[in-house]
Amino acid sequence: MRTEARDGVTGSVRNILSIAVAAAAFGALSAHADIYRYVDENGTVHFTNMPTDSRYKLYMAASKEPDAVSNTLNSRGMRFYPSAARKRYQAHILEAARVYQLEPALIHAVISAESGYNALARSPKGARGLMQLMPDTARRYGVSNPLDPQQNIYGGSAYLRDLLTLFGNDVKLALAAYNAGEGTVIEYGNRIPPYLETTQYVPKVLSYYKRYKATM
Repeated sequence: MRTEARDGVTGSVRNILSIAVAAAAFGALSAHADIYRYVDENGTVHFTNMPTDSRYKLYMAASKEPDAVSNTLNSRGMRFYPSAARKRYQAHILEAARVYQLEPALIHAVISAESGYNALARSPKGARGLMQLMPDTARRYGVSNPLDPQQNIYGGSAYLRDLLTLFGNDVKLALAAYNAGEGTVIEYGNRIPPYLETTQYVPKVLSYYKRYKATM
């Protein structure tokens, strides 16, 4: 696949998988501008911050809100969410943190990784809501409507608390169990299962956790 970035300068590179890499390759796209793209009939992906063709569609909106934790990608490809997104559910998160003796930053970190603060998020596997509760987990914790932010946060936080208790407050193992299931972590001798998704998920949440602890 070919990718082309435009901002008064045109070029193409092969195997570019993200707009961040494209921007670095051409050194011209502004980090503070909306980015548009379209795929032509030859499979070439075109990027620009100054669309002159109706085929261009918005690909990445510039962040309008200055924030210490901004809605941008870091060097690991992780997206940090602006304060407006985090504050939307802050009251529920603080109350759940108090009830289940969790750090609010940890709940925020799980929500960031699981749904990106999308209360209506649904996964192909059936997980739903802010903390992406599976149907069995939702039933276990009395969550009748996983798309309700308060119910979802309380159910997910209760589950996270139980996992921390089960694994001796080992945050890494609790997060691995949140992703892969507690039975799987136990099956692997109380170690992080060697699944690609899980081995990527744990450091991702921990990175959010560290960042939010430092900025909240």
